Amino acid sequence: MESEEDMHDANDWESVGEDLYSDYGEEGSEVYVEEGDDFFCNSNFDDSKDVMVVREKPFTVLSEDDIRQRQEEDISKTVAILSISKAEAFILLRHFKWDENRVNDEWFANEVAVRRAIGLLENRVEIPKLMELSIDHLTCGICFETYPPNMMSAAACGHRFCGACWQGYIGTSISNGPGCLTLRCPDPSCSAAILQDMINFLATDEDKEKYARFYFRSYVEDGRKIKWCPAPGCDFAVEYYKGSANYDVSCSCSFSFCWNCTEEAHRPVDCSTVAKWILKNSAESENMNWILANSKPCPKCKRPIEKNQGCMHMTCTPPCKFEFCWLCLGVWSEHGERTGGFYACNRYESAKKEGVYDEAERRREMAKNCLERYTHYYERWASNQTSRQKAFADLQSMRNEKIAKLREIIKEEESQLSFVIDAWSQIVECRRVLKWTYAYGYYLPDHELARKHFFEYLQGEAESGLERLHQCAEKELQCDKNLL
Repeated sequence: MESEEDMHDANDWESVGEDLYSDYGEEGSEVYVEEGDDFFCNSNFDDSKDVMVVREKPFTVLSEDDIRQRQEEDISKTVAILSISKAEAFILLRHFKWDENRVNDEWFANEVAVRRAIGLLENRVEIPKLMELSIDHLTCGICFETYPPNMMSAAACGHRFCGACWQGYIGTSISNGPGCLTLRCPDPSCSAAILQDMINFLATDEDKEKYARFYFRSYVEDGRKIKWCPAPGCDFAVEYYKGSANYDVSCSCSFSFCWNCTEEAHRPVDCSTVAKWILKNSAESENMNWILANSKPCPKCKRPIEKNQGCMHMTCTPPCKFEFCWLCLGVWSEHGERTGGFYACNRYESAKKEGVYDEAERRREMAKNCLERYTHYYERWASNQTSRQKAFADLQSMRNEKIAKLREIIKEEESQLSFVIDAWSQIVECRRVLKWTYAYGYYLPDHELARKHFFEYLQGEAESGLERLHQCAEKELQCDKNLL
């Protein structure tokens, strides 16, 4: 019979597999495999017909024209249902994160409260009716200058200001960013919204162009269904359909990222682990660990000093210039042949036996071990990232140039050589997965030995298989000098 300890170890091994590969699907679930522009489910087969079941990919890549069209459609629907203007529909949709269902529910449940929250007045104060009064001049509420009524403008609330003050107020708000989309009346006691129609009438051409850009980008940045591709210079956005366990999406620019956290695609590692790893790579904690592990403070000025070679006689840099022993940190003038010479220190050895340096040495040793462990995982993580970037460049080169040369040499149709592109695509993807396994491994608890050993075994097998594939693609498929 198996002992209880063996059973626990077996359970630990199983949990590693479940944890590391849980995102890839279970029996009967949909696992999407990217091939060209389609995603295929590789876990649902019809055994009788040997046919693979094709599923729709769980996301859609949208161009700027697609986004603009969807935005206009949502606004038009809201205008038709609620009988309000397009400018009012925009403010309403943006307030509710472009969720049409929530807009309708909230509006019909309590229209008055919704109007008050977003600054839409139910009864507009008509300026033409006020101008019919026998008033020759009006005072601007900002600059307090008097102007004829036809030089004054007001929002739905009726608070009138001169054109120059309106233009300055709107221009300043637009310069401050997307907050201009929720612009309110300049009167401190008023919360009436300033609609797009008024901004287009009063703002400068440059400000109108900026406002239109904020207006357009609001559909993605204020909504919950679509996110911009984080690749530099990319103008595409991705809409993700909730319900799939796989958050990895691929943009039309060839960049793959996690829709949930918008970092680079990182399956099978979860988003929280990625966030911790990225923060650790950018934090100053490892610098402090390095200083603690590899330096000692000057006994006089406390400046950290690294000893990388030579004897134990240390001299601090100017203006301190304090001379001391590296081991015991005592004044060097008290050292000599009787204390061990230049390469030893009897005082340090005696004090160490008495336990004087135990705490300092323990802290330094812990810092050194932590630093070595982090360096081990980080170097391999960074190495796979570099290899992935090179493999991606080779993939682009193969796709754009070398595949045509290979077809001419071996006299085959290009469709018969698609496996070469598939191989390089697989290398790029495997480098990505392998890279993130090092972040996963760094945060594995040290006391879970069975889990850690099984993970390292899987990692080693993955590395071995990837190196064989990479070697085959690089050396065997590119052995002809015409392809180099």
